[in-house]
Amino acid sequence: MADLDPNVQYHIHLKKGDVGRYVLLPGDPGRVPKIAAYFDDAREIAFNREFRTFTGTVDGIKVSCTSTGIGCPSTAIAIEELIKVGADTFIRVGTAGSLQREVGLGDLAITTGAVREEGTTRQYVPLSYPAVADLDVTCALRDAARKLGYKHHVGISHCKDAFFIEGKTPLPLEDENRSKWKAWYGSNVISTAMEAAALFVVSSIRRVRAGEVLAIIGTTYDDHPVVAKVGIDDAIRTAIEAIRILARADGKPPKPSARAKRKGART
Repeated sequence: MADLDPNVQYHIHLKKGDVGRYVLLPGDPGRVPKIAAYFDDAREIAFNREFRTFTGTVDGIKVSCTSTGIGCPSTAIAIEELIKVGADTFIRVGTAGSLQREVGLGDLAITTGAVREEGTTRQYVPLSYPAVADLDVTCALRDAARKLGYKHHVGISHCKDAFFIEGKTPLPLEDENRSKWKAWYGSNVISTAMEAAALFVVSSIRRVRAGEVLAIIGTTYDDHPVVAKVGIDDAIRTAIEAIRILARADGKPPKPSARAKRKGART
């Protein structure tokens, strides 16, 4: 067996210098090149297991995109290892089911905090510790969605481990699950997905920044967790605009890219 390179992270196969401080985090490896198409000079850096990474620039800002796979265990691994190679600002760009009727298909949900109904973060801290998004990242996402004119909702998301507790599939704990769903509906939890708790808890403990923007693709409140893949491009564009906002606040104002200059020349 070949010796492992101590400079390369075991799971994500990245080393220092491979990524920017700003990293977008989809779940699906197939969505990484879709997001990277919004970058300038994007190139694939690594692809191991569920962890696929592209790095490029957005208006002169070094930006990366790494897939986390589905759920909190692999999300926690990705964040832990990305921090070790220099990333410090994370935006999850994902999909979710709606838990409120006013949160419609194709709308964006910008997450302020997560219900920790999963197992990964319980091995980090007690359940009394909140899973909370970074304020600056959350405000940047909200301001980006406003600027771009996308319908969006800001609030708490529900985070789970088991996708198939949604819908009408019979389960031994069906009555208990129904009772909990009713509680989340009544508590103004706006969406349900599978990664935010790990994203927020690990980032808070490691003293880095994290936020989340989700495209609503299902209506979990009426037992339809997936209806149509809509709003994903809006979520991507919102996350990228949020990076521009954060970069300005961080003292690194974006520079017009070659792509932006070409677009300006055509208008």
